[in-house]
Amino acid sequence: MKISARNQISGTVTGLEPGAVNAIVKIDIGGGNIVTSSITEEAIADLGLALGDRVTVIIKASDVLIGK
Repeated sequence: MKISARNQISGTVTGLEPGAVNAIVKIDIGGGNIVTSSITEEAIADLGLALGDRVTVIIKASDVLIGK
C-alpha cells in the first residue's frame, strides 16, 4: 500500500479497549513509547485487529499541540 503521509511508525498492538462506537487502540512503537488512537469498532473489525498484530501508525494532522 502506498500513501502520501510521511509520518509512519511501525509497532505492535498491545491494547484494545472496546467502546459503544469507538475503541482505544494502544500500539507499542518501541523505546517504552506507546501511541494511543481512537478508531471505530467497525474499523477494528474490518482490519481484523488483534493483540500482538504488527501495524503501521500513520499520523496525518494539520496541528500538533504541546502543553506544559
